[in-house]
Amino acid sequence: MNVLNAEFVKGFIRMADDGWQQGWHERNGGNLSYRIKDEEIDSVREELQPGEWREIGTSVPDLAGEYFLVTGSGKYMRNAVIKPEDTICIVELDEKGENYRICWGLVNGGRPTSELPSHLMNHEVKKRVTNGKYRVIYHAHPANTIALTFVLPLTDEAFTRELWEMATECPVVFPGGIGVVPWMVPGGREIAVETSKLMEKYDVAIWAHHGMFCAGEDFDLTFGLMHTVEKSAEILVKVRSMVSEKRQTIQPDDFRNLARDFKVTLPERFLFEKH
Repeated sequence: MNVLNAEFVKGFIRMADDGWQQGWHERNGGNLSYRIKDEEIDSVREELQPGEWREIGTSVPDLAGEYFLVTGSGKYMRNAVIKPEDTICIVELDEKGENYRICWGLVNGGRPTSELPSHLMNHEVKKRVTNGKYRVIYHAHPANTIALTFVLPLTDEAFTRELWEMATECPVVFPGGIGVVPWMVPGGREIAVETSKLMEKYDVAIWAHHGMFCAGEDFDLTFGLMHTVEKSAEILVKVRSMVSEKRQTIQPDDFRNLARDFKVTLPERFLFEKH
């Protein structure tokens, strides 16, 4: 099968374009990766042309031998639809999970996203804690979420509670809460390590003054997660621009009732009484 006819590639390209249409990917901002299923890579194997091995910059032994579809470094999300062979690529990891090689894509040269260490370290965590169910890692620059990192305390508790309060669906969509990483230089091992720690318990990590990092089972769920968080952030930005204090909001017992009816577990540490 031609790689571009594969459903997993079509879904990947659509998600990249959806993010661009939302305004989350200025210039070459943001990146996306997908851990490919065995049967999916088998369906396109005849099209693969493995290149030379290169160092990942970290070690991910639990992902050894796996294949990933990823965006390219310096590539524009808006071009994923019109020039996919130049914008995205399939990479294979070696038997130790220390090196990768490009097997398809980036036809005009280049490398996978500079955030590849962050993506792979978080894929490794999510593969372990979800028994392999999670396959998508997505990083984007949603404006309202970034804006909040300049005014809210950079704590998991502050971001989770404020965003839960903005829309009733939020505690149902991300019941585990949201993690926050203080500002760090992007693209390196340090921010990858800090993010992977948060991914042990959250599906969303906010990078202060930079953007958001989400993980999920498939393209729809992962995109929908980021979309929900950003919409909630937009509501909060509007509320804070209108008043210094909310007149009314969802209270801790309201969240507990919601959790009971929707059969989700909300950690009590986010249900504190505000003063």
